[in-house]
Amino acid sequence: MILKVGSRGAEVKDLQEFLEIDADGIFGPGTEKAVKQFQAENGLVADGVVGPQTLDVMGIASTDNAEKSYVTENGLLINKHYLPVGEYKEGAWNKEYLFLHHTAGWHNPYNTIDHWANDNRGAVATEFVLGGQSIKGNDNKYDGEVVQAFPEGGFGWHLGKNGSRHMHIHSVGIEVNNFGYLKNGRTYAGQLADDSQIVELNEPFRGFSEWHRYSNKQIENLRKLILHIADRDNIDVRAGLPALIKKNGAKAFEFNEDAYYGKVKGLWTHTNTRKDKFDMFPQQELLDMLVNL
Repeated sequence: MILKVGSRGAEVKDLQEFLEIDADGIFGPGTEKAVKQFQAENGLVADGVVGPQTLDVMGIASTDNAEKSYVTENGLLINKHYLPVGEYKEGAWNKEYLFLHHTAGWHNPYNTIDHWANDNRGAVATEFVLGGQSIKGNDNKYDGEVVQAFPEGGFGWHLGKNGSRHMHIHSVGIEVNNFGYLKNGRTYAGQLADDSQIVELNEPFRGFSEWHRYSNKQIENLRKLILHIADRDNIDVRAGLPALIKKNGAKAFEFNEDAYYGKVKGLWTHTNTRKDKFDMFPQQELLDMLVNL
C-alpha cells in the first residue's frame, strides 16, 4: 500500500488519526505536511509519500487487507503490494485476454509498483509483476517472486496508445522484471550485463540478438501464474500466442492483426499488438513453456 496526495479512503483516515489531524479520509496538502514532519522526526526521507518504510515505523498495516499474501491452487505464492486508489481502475470487469510484458528495468517487483505509484502517468499498471535476477548477476532475492499490484477485476492502461479501450478493460497484464534487448553486452541505459544474464537468439528479434535472459524461476512461476489466471478468469491461454508458436516458432512474437484488433481472445504479448515494442522476446525456454501450457 502506498498513500500520497490524492489518495482517499479508510487507510487515509487511519493515517490521519495516527497523525492526530483532521480525519476526513482525503490525503491533501495538510496530510502531506504532517507526513513530512513525521518522516523528518523519524529519520526517514521526508517526501510526503507513505510507503512500506514509513508504514513500518508507524506500525500501520501495509496493505488494505490483513492478509498480505495468498497461495494459488497450483502452489504459487502471490504477495500483495497494492497501488493507491486512482493509480489503477477499480471494478469487477470480466477478462478475455492475458498480455505478457517485461519492464525494461531492474529486478525488484516492489520498486516497479512503487514507481507506477509515484509517476505522473495516471493508471498505467498491470495486475501482476514478476521479479527477476539482477542484470549484474549479483542479486537473486526477488527471482520468481510474484507481486499483485491491484485487486482482481480491476485494470490498468498497459497496452499503450494503440491498444483499444475494450482490450485494456477486459485483459489481465503481467510485467516480468527484465531489461530486454542488449547491445554489446549493455542495456539501453548503459548497464553492463553479467555473462550469466545474457542470452543470444538464433535469429535477431526486432533488430537485436542479445537479450537479458528470463530466469528459470521466472519462466516456471510465469507458467503457474498464467494457469492460475486462466482458471480464475476463464481465459483460454492456449489460444493466441501459444497456438501461433506451434505453427511459426519464434516468429509468433511479431505483430499480429488478430491480436491488435482483439479478434482472437487468449494469451498474447505486447509485441503482438505494437510494432515499436520489445516485450516479450522469444527466448527458447519461454517458447517451450508456452506451447506446453
